[in-house]
Amino acid sequence: MNKKTAILLFAFILCLNMVFPAFAAETDGFADEYYRVIDKGDVLTDNEEAALIAKLDEISIRQDMDIVVVTVPDLEGYTIQNYADDIYDKCSFGYGASRDGLLLLISTADHDWFISTCGYGITAFTDAGIQYIGKQMKANLSAGDFASAFDTYATLCDEFITQARTARPYDKSNLPHEPLSLVWILASVAIGFALAMIIVGRMKGSMKTVRSQAAANCYIKNGSINITESGDVFLYHTVTRTEKPKNNSGSRTHTSSSGTTHGGGGGKF
Repeated sequence: MNKKTAILLFAFILCLNMVFPAFAAETDGFADEYYRVIDKGDVLTDNEEAALIAKLDEISIRQDMDIVVVTVPDLEGYTIQNYADDIYDKCSFGYGASRDGLLLLISTADHDWFISTCGYGITAFTDAGIQYIGKQMKANLSAGDFASAFDTYATLCDEFITQARTARPYDKSNLPHEPLSLVWILASVAIGFALAMIIVGRMKGSMKTVRSQAAANCYIKNGSINITESGDVFLYHTVTRTEKPKNNSGSRTHTSSSGTTHGGGGGKF
């Protein structure tokens, strides 16, 4: 059995183990076959899993975009990208004909995370945006607080989808910034003012023996200089070339083993 077949078989078995209706109403556009949380890595309590499913269901229905979380104990030597893509495809996740959505896959033993996007999810979640989400989850993932990490993921997914539909997707040039604390703002102003006063005071103190002069004649000895001719001589020139920055924004895509186009990205925790 080759790797591609093994991954497909794993994804199929994983989906079969979770054949439950995700929600009872307003399911037009969704496959409505599986819960949006598949915790094979057993990192959530029953209450945490139920709360996460409820939150993902509400956001997914309201945003017309499937938002999924899957955990596995390990990757069995296969790539996390292929696992994520094939679970998404074989479980028929996604909204509408273009299967809009995204899936977060966590491998607990490998300490890997990966977000696979599809349909409009590729547009709404750029490569830079995915890395931003991963960065916000990393501390909780590393600490083993998966419930908090997944809650952050769900909240950010909601914000990213809204941003993409109402303005333009979050990308390198417009990633969200955490607001600076008022304490830090006041401290920065106070420190800046104090430093400016010290510098200006020292400059002023060093000029106490200097008198204002209208010209610099007092520094020239009479008869010591006699300029009869002046001119400019061009000796050489320097050309500086700066490479135009490459535009690495947006989402890179790839094709899954089932032939579906996906975007995505991941990292370690």
